[in-house]
Amino acid sequence: MDKYYLAIDIGASSGRHMLASIQDGKMQLEEVYRFPNGMDNKDGTLCWDVDRLFTEIKNGLKKCKEVGKIPVSMSIDTWGVDYVLLDKDDNILGDTVGYRDSRTNGMDEKVYEKISLEDLYKRTGIQKQMFNTIYQLMAVKETHPEYMEKAEALLMIPDYFHFLLTGVKKNEYTNATTGQLISPKTNDWDYELMELLGFNTKMFQPVSMPGTVVGNFTKEIQEEVGFDCTVVLPATHDTGSAVLAVPTNDDNAIYISSGTWSLMGIERKEADCSLESMKANFTNEGGYDHRFRFLKNIMGLWMIQSVKKEFTEDLSFAEICARASKETIPSIVDCNDDCFLAPDSMIEAVQKFCRDTNQQVPESVAEISAVIYNSLAKCYGDTIKEIEEITGNTYDTIYVVGGGSNAGYLNELTAKYTGKKVSAGPGEATAIGNVIVQLLHDGVFKNLPEARECVRESFDIKMY
Repeated sequence: MDKYYLAIDIGASSGRHMLASIQDGKMQLEEVYRFPNGMDNKDGTLCWDVDRLFTEIKNGLKKCKEVGKIPVSMSIDTWGVDYVLLDKDDNILGDTVGYRDSRTNGMDEKVYEKISLEDLYKRTGIQKQMFNTIYQLMAVKETHPEYMEKAEALLMIPDYFHFLLTGVKKNEYTNATTGQLISPKTNDWDYELMELLGFNTKMFQPVSMPGTVVGNFTKEIQEEVGFDCTVVLPATHDTGSAVLAVPTNDDNAIYISSGTWSLMGIERKEADCSLESMKANFTNEGGYDHRFRFLKNIMGLWMIQSVKKEFTEDLSFAEICARASKETIPSIVDCNDDCFLAPDSMIEAVQKFCRDTNQQVPESVAEISAVIYNSLAKCYGDTIKEIEEITGNTYDTIYVVGGGSNAGYLNELTAKYTGKKVSAGPGEATAIGNVIVQLLHDGVFKNLPEARECVRESFDIKMY
């Protein structure tokens, strides 16, 4: 009888339950449930509906029971930086505000009144992004100090869902690092930094590593979904999971985890908290087994996802790619410009950027898409040059994993703009990486190199 392992991978636009098993030495994946996600505008504030998301998590668990494939373990991963604050009765304080909300505007200056940008980077190695947890908490401290005073626990979004399933609170390492409050030297919360900023330190749980058992389902959850299951911490940050599925054991490998965001970088044993790294806007996010993901956050397929919603025709991403590939419009936008973070209209934002920089303004679906795809690929080319300069290494192959690995046109452009070979796949990298940690915990794989070898043998990889 097959043993099943369940990865629940929740992204910014959708979530899914992926069951995995090992058959004849290869990993098999099956999607058993999918549900939509997105931030809701609640009286002008962008929020996550965590109650609805948890209902969907349970619905997917019931589906596993329905199809007769009950997992021996399960793990949840999501995006980074967002969290809930819980009071003494484990109720959420305030709204679960999303990272694209504007509440953090000006909060960087509040933080820098206590510690300079340079010293903050030196302490954490995390790039400045206005949605980092550190700035979100400063916004809470400024606008709702009572929430921070009452908070008994801070849980990142996947930690909160694991708590609802098991009744056990744990802060997982990879997601915690995205908030800019973890020391890369101790791999623990920087309590001195928190005190300096006036944050309530008692709300932070001890940091736990991927592979740690959270617990089993509570009696109530068992009765509702119809079975019990062991909950294991994966790399709960989706990029942390995706990088585990990069199908190579070359220590000198560069990857792009391509989805709503494009995360481009390398794995290192030590963080680079230098001024040079800070100026180039690189980050050192925590990874499995205390590895560091030295990478740059690039806006990614969020731009294409956004314009797709605005097009009058209901087009597939494949059709959008096909139309874009026939265009020759030369215009390029800066994908990392803040104007593309959460515009009312992505099409208008792209057109305005071109207009303001005296470039040809794209008008059609094909032109707008071509500008975005070419701009992304150029950004990849610029980023790999920076990585090579900072590390002193050269790289011959870029490993693209995640949903964007299926965008053939973008992969062709990436090869063109970088001058490198492009290895594309697997597309389900985040779910695979989530499962890898469960399989390592269960002793199916002896180590990560063995797991990555299995990934390479199990899934289609296309070269460009």
